[in-house]
Amino acid sequence: MLRNSFSFPTIAPSILAADYTRLGSHIQESLDGGVKWIHCDIMDGHFVPNISYGPLIVKAARKAAPDSFLDVHLMIYNPDHYIQPFVDAGADLISVHIEADPHIHRTLGAIKEAGKYAGVAINPGTSLSAIDEILSEVDLVCVMSVNPGFGGQKFIPATLNKVARLTEWRRQMKLNFLIEIDGGVGLGNAMEIARSGTDVLVAGSSVFGADNISERVRDLFQKAIVGNA
Repeated sequence: MLRNSFSFPTIAPSILAADYTRLGSHIQESLDGGVKWIHCDIMDGHFVPNISYGPLIVKAARKAAPDSFLDVHLMIYNPDHYIQPFVDAGADLISVHIEADPHIHRTLGAIKEAGKYAGVAINPGTSLSAIDEILSEVDLVCVMSVNPGFGGQKFIPATLNKVARLTEWRRQMKLNFLIEIDGGVGLGNAMEIARSGTDVLVAGSSVFGADNISERVRDLFQKAIVGNA
């Protein structure tokens, strides 16, 4: 069970915000700060209005952090066509958007058949009712706290209402999926986000934009731990 593999809440730096000319060193600095979970945001320029990177960068991240958990977030249409390339690149968990995949049950099954953890992601404007039928099939729910497509956006506070409801649903259904917040996470809100019940806090610009990445990660961990106390 994924929940038993880590201490939560945890910080998951998103390499979308890293300097790709220094990707290895940026990842190492985050590891030096205590990171064990790395987030990879994949954008196709169609489902979201930007293009990020593909399996080669995920493979590079795996090489830079061979013992870390790689969380691959597919913000793309037709995600079922790309499961195997990201599995081959080293993904441990693959999340797909409910809005982008009309056959998501089949896609989640393909991820699990490949021996990986499966997640579902949901946009700020999408109701949680869109995913209630598949919660028993997922290991993680990625709640977007910004409109996906660009890094460095402002956090949408109402997102925490979704976290509260997911936490209650998880309890009522006796499930063990993790809850992840992705977008706008920083020192100013990490404590509140962790307090809401979030297990995984994805932080991009606030980590890799810091002068001292290791120190910033440690500060975020401290905020999250206090918030969860």
